[in-house]
Amino acid sequence: MSTTASPAVGQPTWQPKVNPWIIGVAVSLAAFMEALDTSIANVALPHIAGSMGASNDESTWVLTSYLVSNAIVLPISGFLVGWLGRKRFFLMCVAFFTVSSFLCGVAPSLGLLLLFRVLQGAFGGGLQPMTQAILADTFPPEKRGLAFALYGITVICGPAIGPTLGGWITDNYSWRWIFYINVPVGILAVLLVSQLIEDPPYLSRLKARMARFDYVGFALLTVGVGALQVALDKGQEDDWFGSRFITTLIILAVLGLVSLVIWEWRHKEPIVDVHLFTGFNFASCNLMMFVLGAVLFSSTVLLPQFLQTLMGYTAQKAGMVISMAAVLLVFLLPLVGRLAGHFQARHLLAFGWIALAVAMYFSSKEIDLLISFRAAAWMRIWQYLPVGFLFVPLTMAAYVGLPESKSNAAAGLINFTRNIGQSVGTSAVTTLLARRGQYHQSVLAESTRSYRFHAAVAGLTSRLTHVGLSMHSAEQQALARMYGVVMAQAQALSYVDIYWLLAVTSALMFFLCFLLAKNQPGKGGQLAVH
Repeated sequence: MSTTASPAVGQPTWQPKVNPWIIGVAVSLAAFMEALDTSIANVALPHIAGSMGASNDESTWVLTSYLVSNAIVLPISGFLVGWLGRKRFFLMCVAFFTVSSFLCGVAPSLGLLLLFRVLQGAFGGGLQPMTQAILADTFPPEKRGLAFALYGITVICGPAIGPTLGGWITDNYSWRWIFYINVPVGILAVLLVSQLIEDPPYLSRLKARMARFDYVGFALLTVGVGALQVALDKGQEDDWFGSRFITTLIILAVLGLVSLVIWEWRHKEPIVDVHLFTGFNFASCNLMMFVLGAVLFSSTVLLPQFLQTLMGYTAQKAGMVISMAAVLLVFLLPLVGRLAGHFQARHLLAFGWIALAVAMYFSSKEIDLLISFRAAAWMRIWQYLPVGFLFVPLTMAAYVGLPESKSNAAAGLINFTRNIGQSVGTSAVTTLLARRGQYHQSVLAESTRSYRFHAAVAGLTSRLTHVGLSMHSAEQQALARMYGVVMAQAQALSYVDIYWLLAVTSALMFFLCFLLAKNQPGKGGQLAVH
């Protein structure tokens, strides 16, 4: 493994002609637009289904189609950069993402909407990894932490504020405007990127060595990742292996991905550079990014779902609980970027993981059916702030020891593992909520045989008869209300279990931090010399 990502001694370091921060804002604008679209449509699904005469199940394909095409493009973005040039590829992604967003807004039927969402996800898939790679090449090593903090604001805060913004737009205007708002932002991003971005010299050398497009690798990737994403998204809904459809998808995913690794390992110019995973540091950082995606996205699903289903919150009010933490994270990330210039990335990561584990553990103690809006907001803040100490140093640590020619491929794979982690985390959470809820319901059902339970039913029946109900109706309503209480408590206990599981998972990542290679703070991707 190369010991540095910097140019050789004696060679001049390439620098962009424009101020790096102007470039950073321009590319982050495009990344924020894409990150926002991963979650902004979630709360609009009932409105989309109603306006297009579709069922709720059919409308969920609006999300699935985007995630599938997005996930397929992420790992091949490094190859596409070498094939087309980074500026041209990035500009194409921004332009066609904007056009497909407009087409989603004007779509007259669900079928066309799904087609345009596939295009939107495909072109959006190149925005985040290319933003990360451009920032890595544009900024000098000592400022790379701050640059990745800017990138982290877009990636972390976009999905967090998406449901709140989407709910507000849908309630006050129309669901079509959640797609229209991308158009002016996209046009501005196209103008800025075309004027400001330039490719560093090594990309020209890389493009000259590119072979023909790897159609076999792309086909295996499409089958493997596409089947995996659909299986993860629809698994709980169709009872996983109880469904022949899901079972077939999982078999296709395993065969496709295993065949992809074997094929790309032997291919001279692989469309997915699987050799990068032979480096322990890169492989470990990808594992952490996978877990971070799973923990972050699953916890983003958990709290709003708890507040809406068990506490009676509206979608907009539940979104406010999530968004408050994202606002504070905007101020924390630049601070973490500065700290990255003074402390080793693995030490910041260790602090972030242990802080996240503690936050999730206390969440398992705090969450109950009496939680207030203020308590829920603070609980989310303590869950979210440690992410600032994870995302920036984790992005930096992944580049330790990689040559500059691998930065685009590395960025694509890092974002791919985070994307898959989000899907796995969401699927795992929804499945565990259902299964643990059933378990706790069976346990609590045993308590209904106790004297105290029957005394409570009798007391409630007596109060209901005093308001005018007959004895039979009062008994039926009393039993129904007590059953509702048992069901709610069982569901609440399932949330406790999942927060505890997230705490244990985060704690395991804490120990992995100390196995990472040391980096010299302020020296970017350089390894410490012993």
